[in-house]
Amino acid sequence: MYQIVTDSCCDLPYQVLEEINVDFLSMKIQLNGEELIDDLGKTFDYEKYMNELKGEAMPTTSQINVGGYLEFFRSYVEKKIPVLYVAFSSSMSGSYSSAMQAVELLKEEYENPEIYVFDTKAASVGEGLLVLAAARLKEEGKPLEEVLEWLNNNYLKVRSWVTVDDLKHLERGGRISKTSATLGSILSVKPIITVDEAGRLTNVDKVRGRNKSIQKIVDETIQSIVAPLEQTIYIAYAGDLESAEKAKKQLEEKIQVKNIVLYPLGPTIASHTGYGCIAIFSMGTSR
Repeated sequence: MYQIVTDSCCDLPYQVLEEINVDFLSMKIQLNGEELIDDLGKTFDYEKYMNELKGEAMPTTSQINVGGYLEFFRSYVEKKIPVLYVAFSSSMSGSYSSAMQAVELLKEEYENPEIYVFDTKAASVGEGLLVLAAARLKEEGKPLEEVLEWLNNNYLKVRSWVTVDDLKHLERGGRISKTSATLGSILSVKPIITVDEAGRLTNVDKVRGRNKSIQKIVDETIQSIVAPLEQTIYIAYAGDLESAEKAKKQLEEKIQVKNIVLYPLGPTIASHTGYGCIAIFSMGTSR
């Protein structure tokens, strides 16, 4: 048997990962001189953190380093348990590179350690969607090779539609200029963002007003989804549950799907999007 693992950027609650037997590594966040561990809600005070984000807090995040991956992977290698790591996009973090370096170092210590690192080119529940699919295939008895093949054939079908309410975090991350952030805030311009094939956040449109931005990502999701009756749509929200429920209601009014699930946007991702971010994830024909 093999073990599927992921990282906390998948934004699946820890209870969900426990239920599907997926282990995970935690990202770290620095806020007001304190280091916080993104453990997907196990001990993390999400409500307090969102209140900080809603104010003037500007947290920073740090990737998982090589040492962290070495320790984590080694615990499985020593038990001779093959590992499939479904990873956060390499275009948004250096963690993927650190994981690959750790694998190479373990190859020097052990003979043929079975560690497979898969770059999802996705973030948040877009990554989590692939984690869930991989776990489902494992539960069905599929061998690791078949799960890896499915991921390779389907990861570029994950559609991510995102809108943010607070532009200062995008400005700090270099996604928009200071001028654009200032004007956007004054005019209530909301960017529409997606994740491209390279796994990068890309601004694709902008609309005036919060309600229109939510409507826009709902409409884009509907236009790009395939086989809706066979899949679950996931909505992630950074603190603003009311807007997430509004997006869910709009989806339900316009399309029939297997299910719509709401999850809090994890603190690592929310550190870069700010309070009020709403993201909708589904499977389409392509990015």
